[in-house]
Amino acid sequence: MSKADRIKKTKVPAVNPELSKRLPPGQVLTERFPILTEGEVPEYDMKKWDLKVFGAVDKELVLSYEDILKMPQTTITVDIHCVTRWSRFDNSFTGVKFTDFLKHIDVTPNSKYVMLHGDQDYTANLALTDLVREDVLLAHSFDGKPLTDKHGWPLRLVVPQLYFWKSVKWIRGIEFIEENEPGFWEKNGFHMNGEPFKEERFSGEDLPIPEDEWERKDFD
Repeated sequence: MSKADRIKKTKVPAVNPELSKRLPPGQVLTERFPILTEGEVPEYDMKKWDLKVFGAVDKELVLSYEDILKMPQTTITVDIHCVTRWSRFDNSFTGVKFTDFLKHIDVTPNSKYVMLHGDQDYTANLALTDLVREDVLLAHSFDGKPLTDKHGWPLRLVVPQLYFWKSVKWIRGIEFIEENEPGFWEKNGFHMNGEPFKEERFSGEDLPIPEDEWERKDFD
Protein backbone atom coordinates (compact mmCIF):
# COMPACT_ATOMS: atom_id res chain seq x y z
CA MET A 1 0.00 0.00 0.00
CA SER A 2 1.39 3.43 -0.94
CA LYS A 3 1.98 6.17 1.59
CA ALA A 4 -0.86 8.20 0.08
CA ASP A 5 -3.25 5.24 0.43
CA ARG A 6 -2.21 4.66 4.05
CA ILE A 7 -2.84 8.29 4.89
CA LYS A 8 -6.28 8.21 3.29
CA LYS A 9 -7.34 5.29 5.50
CA THR A 10 -6.61 6.87 8.89
CA LYS A 11 -9.06 8.80 11.02
CA VAL A 12 -9.37 12.57 10.61
CA PRO A 13 -8.58 14.53 13.79
CA ALA A 14 -10.80 17.40 14.86
CA VAL A 15 -9.29 20.89 14.85
CA ASN A 16 -9.57 22.99 17.99
CA PRO A 17 -11.75 26.00 16.97
CA GLU A 18 -9.51 28.31 19.01
CA LEU A 19 -6.57 27.36 16.77
CA SER A 20 -8.43 27.35 13.46
CA LYS A 21 -6.68 30.47 12.11
CA ARG A 22 -3.26 28.83 12.52
CA LEU A 23 -3.99 25.11 12.44
CA PRO A 24 -5.18 23.84 9.03
CA PRO A 25 -8.07 21.37 8.78
CA GLY A 26 -7.26 17.81 9.81
CA GLN A 27 -3.97 18.68 11.55
CA VAL A 28 -2.75 17.78 15.04
CA LEU A 29 -0.57 20.25 16.95
CA THR A 30 2.69 18.86 18.36
CA GLU A 31 5.63 20.39 20.22
CA ARG A 32 7.97 17.69 18.93
CA PHE A 33 9.67 17.72 15.52
CA PRO A 34 9.01 14.39 13.78
CA ILE A 35 11.61 13.00 11.40
CA LEU A 36 10.18 11.66 8.16
CA THR A 37 12.81 10.70 5.62
CA GLU A 38 12.74 8.95 2.26
CA GLY A 39 15.94 6.94 1.92
CA GLU A 40 19.12 7.06 3.98
CA VAL A 41 20.45 10.20 5.63
CA PRO A 42 23.36 11.39 3.45
CA GLU A 43 26.87 12.12 4.71
CA TYR A 44 28.88 15.00 3.29
CA ASP A 45 32.40 16.11 2.60
CA MET A 46 31.71 19.84 2.78
CA LYS A 47 34.74 20.59 0.61
CA LYS A 48 32.87 18.87 -2.22
CA TRP A 49 29.31 20.00 -1.40
CA ASP A 50 27.68 22.30 -3.94
CA LEU A 51 24.33 23.76 -4.96
CA LYS A 52 23.48 23.99 -8.65
CA VAL A 53 21.18 26.59 -10.22
CA PHE A 54 20.23 25.56 -13.74
CA GLY A 55 17.50 25.15 -16.33
CA ALA A 56 15.50 28.06 -17.74
CA VAL A 57 17.72 30.86 -16.42
CA ASP A 58 19.89 33.49 -18.06
CA LYS A 59 22.98 31.81 -16.59
CA GLU A 60 23.71 28.60 -14.68
CA LEU A 61 25.74 28.55 -11.47
CA VAL A 62 27.40 26.14 -9.06
CA LEU A 63 27.70 27.49 -5.51
CA SER A 64 29.75 26.28 -2.55
CA TYR A 65 28.50 26.19 1.05
CA GLU A 66 30.77 29.15 1.79
CA ASP A 67 29.01 31.08 -0.98
CA ILE A 68 25.68 30.50 0.81
CA LEU A 69 27.03 31.59 4.19
CA LYS A 70 28.40 34.83 2.70
CA MET A 71 24.92 35.88 1.57
CA PRO A 72 22.61 38.03 3.77
CA GLN A 73 21.34 35.88 6.63
CA THR A 74 17.78 36.04 7.98
CA THR A 75 15.93 34.35 10.84
CA ILE A 76 12.23 33.66 10.42
CA THR A 77 9.67 32.19 12.82
CA VAL A 78 6.96 30.20 11.07
CA ASP A 79 4.38 27.45 11.55
CA ILE A 80 4.98 24.23 9.62
CA HIS A 81 2.46 21.61 8.53
CA CYS A 82 3.15 18.05 7.38
CA VAL A 83 0.81 16.14 5.06
CA THR A 84 0.94 13.28 7.60
CA ARG A 85 -1.21 15.52 9.83
CA TRP A 86 1.20 17.07 12.33
CA SER A 87 1.72 20.81 12.69
CA ARG A 88 4.28 22.66 14.78
CA PHE A 89 4.00 26.34 15.69
CA ASP A 90 6.71 29.01 16.05
CA ASN A 91 9.69 27.34 14.41
CA SER A 92 12.82 29.49 14.12
CA PHE A 93 14.96 28.88 11.02
CA THR A 94 18.04 30.82 9.91
CA GLY A 95 19.42 31.01 6.41
CA VAL A 96 19.08 32.96 3.16
CA LYS A 97 15.71 34.22 1.98
CA PHE A 98 15.05 32.87 -1.49
CA THR A 99 14.41 36.41 -2.74
CA ASP A 100 17.81 37.50 -1.40
CA PHE A 101 19.38 34.38 -2.89
CA LEU A 102 18.16 35.28 -6.39
CA LYS A 103 19.32 38.88 -6.01
CA HIS A 104 22.73 37.88 -4.69
CA ILE A 105 23.51 35.39 -7.46
CA ASP A 106 22.06 37.78 -10.08
CA VAL A 107 20.17 35.04 -11.93
CA THR A 108 17.00 35.85 -13.86
CA PRO A 109 14.47 32.98 -14.11
CA ASN A 110 12.83 32.49 -17.50
CA SER A 111 10.08 30.18 -16.29
CA LYS A 112 7.19 30.08 -13.82
CA TYR A 113 8.03 26.74 -12.22
CA VAL A 114 10.90 25.20 -10.29
CA MET A 115 11.97 21.63 -9.61
CA LEU A 116 13.92 21.32 -6.36
CA HIS A 117 16.46 18.51 -6.21
CA GLY A 118 17.56 16.94 -2.94
CA ASP A 119 20.02 14.14 -2.36
CA GLN A 120 18.71 10.55 -2.48
CA ASP A 121 17.04 11.43 -5.83
CA TYR A 122 14.33 13.44 -4.07
CA THR A 123 12.48 16.12 -6.04
CA ALA A 124 9.58 18.50 -5.42
CA ASN A 125 7.91 20.91 -7.83
CA LEU A 126 6.87 24.45 -6.90
CA ALA A 127 5.49 27.47 -8.64
CA LEU A 128 8.03 30.30 -8.64
CA THR A 129 5.42 32.48 -6.92
CA ASP A 130 5.60 30.14 -3.91
CA LEU A 131 9.34 30.69 -3.63
CA VAL A 132 9.56 34.46 -4.00
CA ARG A 133 7.92 35.21 -0.66
CA GLU A 134 9.55 36.91 2.29
CA ASP A 135 9.16 33.83 4.53
CA VAL A 136 10.74 31.25 2.21
CA LEU A 137 14.26 30.31 3.26
CA LEU A 138 17.26 28.25 2.29
CA ALA A 139 17.92 27.26 5.90
CA HIS A 140 21.05 25.91 7.58
CA SER A 141 20.00 26.39 11.23
CA PHE A 142 17.04 25.68 13.50
CA ASP A 143 16.49 27.34 16.87
CA GLY A 144 19.90 28.96 16.66
CA LYS A 145 21.81 25.73 16.05
CA PRO A 146 22.87 23.98 12.82
CA LEU A 147 20.20 21.67 11.44
CA THR A 148 20.66 18.07 12.46
CA ASP A 149 21.52 15.59 9.73
CA LYS A 150 18.04 14.06 9.83
CA HIS A 151 16.38 17.47 9.47
CA GLY A 152 18.33 18.39 6.37
CA TRP A 153 21.81 19.67 7.27
CA PRO A 154 23.67 21.34 5.66
CA LEU A 155 20.85 23.06 3.73
CA ARG A 156 17.13 22.64 3.36
CA LEU A 157 14.30 24.66 1.90
CA VAL A 158 11.58 26.05 4.19
CA VAL A 159 8.30 26.87 2.42
CA PRO A 160 5.88 27.37 5.33
CA GLN A 161 2.74 28.06 3.30
CA LEU A 162 2.80 24.55 1.77
CA TYR A 163 2.84 21.06 3.26
CA PHE A 164 6.32 20.27 4.48
CA TRP A 165 7.17 17.69 1.82
CA LYS A 166 7.75 20.71 -0.43
CA SER A 167 10.46 21.97 1.98
CA VAL A 168 13.18 19.84 0.44
CA LYS A 169 15.87 18.50 2.76
CA TRP A 170 19.53 18.13 1.65
CA ILE A 171 18.87 20.43 -1.27
CA ARG A 172 21.48 20.26 -4.04
CA GLY A 173 19.77 21.67 -7.12
CA ILE A 174 17.35 24.42 -8.12
CA GLU A 175 16.09 23.79 -11.64
CA PHE A 176 13.84 26.30 -13.39
CA ILE A 177 11.44 24.42 -15.67
CA GLU A 178 9.13 25.57 -18.47
CA GLU A 179 6.14 23.42 -17.51
CA ASN A 180 4.93 22.27 -14.11
CA GLU A 181 6.06 18.66 -13.62
CA PRO A 182 5.48 16.28 -10.69
CA GLY A 183 8.27 15.62 -8.23
CA PHE A 184 8.85 12.47 -6.16
CA TRP A 185 5.74 12.52 -3.95
CA GLU A 186 3.61 14.15 -6.61
CA LYS A 187 4.27 11.09 -8.78
CA ASN A 188 3.13 8.93 -5.86
CA GLY A 189 -0.36 10.30 -5.28
CA PHE A 190 0.25 13.68 -3.64
CA HIS A 191 -1.07 17.05 -4.78
CA MET A 192 0.87 19.16 -7.27
CA ASN A 193 0.53 22.26 -5.08
CA GLY A 194 0.01 21.20 -1.44
CA GLU A 195 -1.62 24.12 0.37
CA PRO A 196 -2.57 23.06 3.94
CA PHE A 197 -5.56 25.35 4.49
CA LYS A 198 -7.11 24.01 1.27
CA GLU A 199 -6.19 20.44 2.28
CA GLU A 200 -4.40 19.88 -1.01
CA ARG A 201 -2.98 16.57 0.13
CA PHE A 202 -3.64 14.22 -2.78
CA SER A 203 -3.88 14.28 -6.54
CA GLY A 204 -7.18 13.36 -8.14
CA GLU A 205 -10.30 13.09 -6.04
CA ASP A 206 -10.57 15.00 -2.77
CA LEU A 207 -10.14 12.28 -0.16
CA PRO A 208 -9.84 12.73 3.60
CA ILE A 209 -6.47 11.96 5.18
CA PRO A 210 -5.87 11.33 8.84
CA GLU A 211 -2.34 9.97 9.08
CA ASP A 212 -0.93 9.71 12.56
CA GLU A 213 1.87 7.53 11.25
CA TRP A 214 4.28 10.31 12.28
CA GLU A 215 3.67 9.36 15.93
CA ARG A 216 5.70 6.19 15.28
CA LYS A 217 8.65 8.11 13.81
CA ASP A 218 11.83 9.47 15.35
CA PHE A 219 12.02 12.96 16.79
CA ASP A 220 14.70 15.59 17.27
